[in-house]
Amino acid sequence: MLYGITAACAALLLAAVLAVLLRVPALRAGLVDRQGRRHRPRPLPLSGGIAVVSVTCLVAWTGEWTRVAPLGDGVGRLLLAAAAVALLGLVADAWRLRARVLVAGTAVAAACVVPYDETGAGGGALAVGWIVFCALAFKGLDHADGLAGTVGVVTAFGVGVCAAVEVMDGLAVLLCVFAAALTGFLMHNWRPARAGLGAAGALFTGFLLSSAAVFTRAGYALAPTAGVLFCLGAVAGADFVLVVLVRRAAGRPLLRRGPDHLAHRLRRLGLTAQGAVVVLGAGSFAAVLVGVLVHAGWMGGSAVLWVAGGAAVAVVVLLRVRVQQPRRTASVQVSGRLRVRSG
Repeated sequence: MLYGITAACAALLLAAVLAVLLRVPALRAGLVDRQGRRHRPRPLPLSGGIAVVSVTCLVAWTGEWTRVAPLGDGVGRLLLAAAAVALLGLVADAWRLRARVLVAGTAVAAACVVPYDETGAGGGALAVGWIVFCALAFKGLDHADGLAGTVGVVTAFGVGVCAAVEVMDGLAVLLCVFAAALTGFLMHNWRPARAGLGAAGALFTGFLLSSAAVFTRAGYALAPTAGVLFCLGAVAGADFVLVVLVRRAAGRPLLRRGPDHLAHRLRRLGLTAQGAVVVLGAGSFAAVLVGVLVHAGWMGGSAVLWVAGGAAVAVVVLLRVRVQQPRRTASVQVSGRLRVRSG
C-alpha cells in the first residue's frame, strides 16, 4: 500500500516534469499535432504521450525489478505489448500510417496478451476485438484538450478497483501508477494545452485499460463480462459509435479527424470547451462506477442496461446536433472542363 502511494506520487511528478522537458525536442523533431494545427495559434508538441508511456513503464518495471511490487503473471507481457502499441502510435505521430497498419499492429499486440486459458478461443477472439476497439476509441477521444486524459484517469481508477477486488495487486499498482502519470500530463493538457497526448499516448491508454479490464474479467461468464467492459469504456465507445455513424453516412474516412465528436457537439449546444470535458468526465465516472459495482457484486447486472440506455440516448440526441463538416477542394479536369470537387 505504501509503495503504491509512493510510486503514484513519483509517477505524477515525473510525468509533469518530463512533459515539459520534452516539449522543445518534440517541436524540433516536428512531433506536433498536425491535424489540429488549424485550430491552434501555435504548434502543439506531442510530448505528453511520450512522458506518460515512459514514466508508467519506468516506475512499473522498477517495482518489478526490485521485487517490491511484482507485476504478476501476464501483466509484464501486457505492459510490453502496450509499449509496443505506443511505439507504433509514435511512428504514426511522426509519419503518416495507413489505418489498416494501426489496426493490424494493435490486433497482433492484443492477441499476445489475452489469457486464452481462461477466456477460451471464442472469448479470446472477442477480447482481441474489444481491445482494438478501445485503443482506436481512445485515439478518437483525443479530440479536445484534457478529454482523453480525464476519461483515462477515471477509467484507470475503476479498472484498478476491479483488479484489487480480484487480488491482482501488481495490476492494481500498475493502473494507479498509470492514472498518476496521466494526471501529471493533464497539468499541461487542460485548455489551453501546452502538450498533447498524440496517437502514442492515446493508443497506449486505450490498450492498457482495455487489456487490464479483460484480465480482471477473465474466467467470468461472457454476458456479464460484456456488460462490465461496456460500462468501463462507455464514453469512448459512444464517441466512436457516433463518429462511425456520421462518417459512414457522409462517406468520409473513419480515422480522419473532423469536428463531429461528442465534445464538438456539446460545444454547439452552448457548453464551453472545459464544460464539455467536465460533462463527459462525469458521464465516464458514472458509467465506470456502475461497472465497478457490478463487477464487485454490489449491484445487479441489470444496472448495465441503464448505462447502455443513457449512452444510446446521448448518441441519438447528439446526432441531431449540426456541426460544421470539414471541406477540402481539389481541381479536377473532366471532359476538357475545370470542375471543383469538395470532399
